[in-house]
Order: sequence, then C-alpha cells, then structure tokens
Amino acid sequence: MKYSEQNILSKVKDSENHFIVNLLTGNADILDPQEAEKLKLIRNGGEADPEFMSEMEEKGYIADSTTEKRLFRAKYYNALDDREHEEVQLFFILNYSCNFGCTYCYQDEYTNSGSVQGFALTDAFFQYLLKEFAIRKKYITVFGGEPLLNTRHQKEQIAYLLQKANEAQLEVCFVTNGYTLEEYIDTLKTGKIREIQITIDGTASVHDNRRTLKGGGKTFEKIVKGVDACLDNGLAVNLRMVIDKENIDNLPEFTQFAIDKGWTSHPLFKTQIGRNYELHHCQAAPDKLFSRISLYEKLFDLIRQYPHIQEFYKPAYSISKYLSENGKLPDPLFDACPACKTEWAFDYTGKIYSCTATVGKADEALGTFYPVISRNNELINQWEKRDVTTISECKTCSVQLACGGGCGSVAKNKNGTISSPDCRPVKELHELGFASYFK
Repeated sequence: MKYSEQNILSKVKDSENHFIVNLLTGNADILDPQEAEKLKLIRNGGEADPEFMSEMEEKGYIADSTTEKRLFRAKYYNALDDREHEEVQLFFILNYSCNFGCTYCYQDEYTNSGSVQGFALTDAFFQYLLKEFAIRKKYITVFGGEPLLNTRHQKEQIAYLLQKANEAQLEVCFVTNGYTLEEYIDTLKTGKIREIQITIDGTASVHDNRRTLKGGGKTFEKIVKGVDACLDNGLAVNLRMVIDKENIDNLPEFTQFAIDKGWTSHPLFKTQIGRNYELHHCQAAPDKLFSRISLYEKLFDLIRQYPHIQEFYKPAYSISKYLSENGKLPDPLFDACPACKTEWAFDYTGKIYSCTATVGKADEALGTFYPVISRNNELINQWEKRDVTTISECKTCSVQLACGGGCGSVAKNKNGTISSPDCRPVKELHELGFASYFK
C-alpha cells in the first residue's frame, strides 16, 4: 500500500486546513493540520496510526498499485463508452465577416476567400451530418464571424438553416455579438432555439471602448435591447463577458446592472466568463491578458469584496463548485478536449475542422463536406486519440484526472503538436475553490 498517484493535496487558501481530492476513487476531504501532517508522512514513505491508515485506505488515498491501475483502466474504458453516447455539437460557420471591430478579435486576420455558396452549402452540411452522425444525439451551433448580419442574403440563409434544422428535428444555438438580435427575433422564433450566446464586456462606458462597430460606433445599448427581446420572446440567453485586465474591475458594476435589469433572476438567463487569451496570433496588448490562475485569483478577491458577483457568476475553480453543489465529485476527466469527439466545425468554404479553436485556419482543415466529401483520417485519428493516456507528460501527473490534458489547439500552438499538454493550474484552483465553497 502506498500514497495514491491520483491524490491532489494542498492547503486551503487563507486557512491552516488542507484538502485532498482523488477523482479516481471519487473522494474528497478537508484535513485539519494534524491530519494533513499524517498524510504527508505517508506520502513520504512513513506510516501514521492504524486508525488513520485504515480510513485513508478505505477512501483510496493510499492504495495497492495494481488495484489502482485496474480501477484506472476500468473507469477509462467506461468513459470511452460513455463518450459514444454524448451529444455532439456541430458548429456551422456561414461567414467570417463581422460588423464589429473588437480590440481583441482573434479572427481579424481571417479572409473570406471563395464564393458564397448559398442554400447548396447548407444542404450539403445537413446531408453530411445526418449521415456521419446518424445515430448520435446532436445539435447545431451557428458561429462566425457574425452570423446574424443585418443583410437580406444573411437573413435568407439563417431562415433556410432553421427550416432544415426543423426538418431534422435539431436544436440550434447562435453565437452572436447581439447587435442585430431585435431584427432577427421573428426569424429565430421559427426554429428550435436552445440558446443565444451574446457577449457584453461590461457597462456601457467599458464595453463601448472594446466592442465597437467597424469604423466606430457604440454597441452596448442595442445589445442590451437584444437581450431583453430574447428573454421577452422565450429565447434562452447565455451572456458571456470576455475578461482581461482592462475590464475586470468593472465586473461588480456590470453585475449590478444585470441584477437591476432582472436578468439574473430570469429562468432563461445564464452567464459565463471568457478569458481573453492569445489563440492564433499575438494580441495587440498581451500585457493586458490574465493567465488562467491569475484571473481566478482576481475573481476570488473581487467576490470577497463584492459578494453580489455570485448572483451573476460563480467560478468553477476546477471541480470545487461542482462538489459544493452536488455533494460528490464529477467523473474523472480523461480528456478535456472535445475536438473530433463531441465537437466538429464546418465552414462556408466547405471545409471540416476539429473545433472552434481551429476553424478557419486553412492548415488545420481535416477534409471537406462540399462540394465533395473528403476526410484526412490520419489527422482525425490524432485528434480522436488525444487524452491523458496518450500525452506522455500527463501519465505521471497527479492532477491529470482534473485537467484532462487541456485544449489540444492551445497545446499545438504552444508546443507544435496536439499530443502535448495544455496544463491547467488545478491545485491552485482547488486552493481557491475550497476556500470559496467550503467552511
């Protein structure tokens, strides 16, 4: 019996207590200083009192290596089986053009090469997904660029797409800047809309400095009207705030704005925080960017100072929020990257991509669905097999089942290969999370 390789042990932030998490066995505990010292003794090869050793063995914090490896294999193969039954998200990009000139856009170097295909492209998309994903649960997310441009051609394309989705009995999501939502409400109501994701980066003075119309022009008030129009017409809203050092201090004020609007108490309203980070090319002002952990450290401090933020957004802190809300740990995360597994992307040039992080990059294409069907199976297989068992750095990492190897696209951008890790600061996030959600 020895200290488990899957234990995540650290000190709760601003406390003398420690936490221990083992996602393989599904156990988590808060330890007082004396218990923590006993466990550290065991980790270093020593033994504690028999009663404590027995408790640690029962919870899997100390284990027989052979038994632990057998449990790992069993849960890994169960996860692979479960993934075959998970819902697939199919992104459809009708254009990369946009009416906004956001200061941090990662698509600003994309070009709209090729001619617009019209309804033939949409027909080909539905023919492909209904064949290739025939037995899978699935839904469509319409992405861009800006998919809801206020032009006759775009409105016809969106109306036709929703018609085809209705025929296929598929739900549709939209990722939009929200500027033209009022003009699209009647069209959207014809479809089976799962949600509309809309980005607002703060109150008017902050947002309008970051997310302007191309050539200049404020956008905040019109987007707010779009959010109201969606909620008034029974369309679910997922409001996203993209955070960096430029706007994070506005979060308390923007949260209060959303509360006062009645958004946070609306059953069709939810939120997310998006971290502004370098994806495909260097940001104009990379000094404004947070690392993953520095963002959550700042959120931790802001929430302590302004508790009402949690009415708008509650940070996950890796698995801490899940544990506090469900009273149990989530399943082990063998793979954090959905690319070519539960996520695919298709763009208006007829190309197939692994996910939204790669879509539009010509050298990342995995094949075509229009005008002919083709697949680069070698590249697809690389994405499909990527998980903590195929990334060498993950195999001996104690946080692998909370991190899942991170994002394959980010890993490739940093390391040159998708078979490398995009490491997450799991232990540090847990330190914040246990301090936030457990007393």
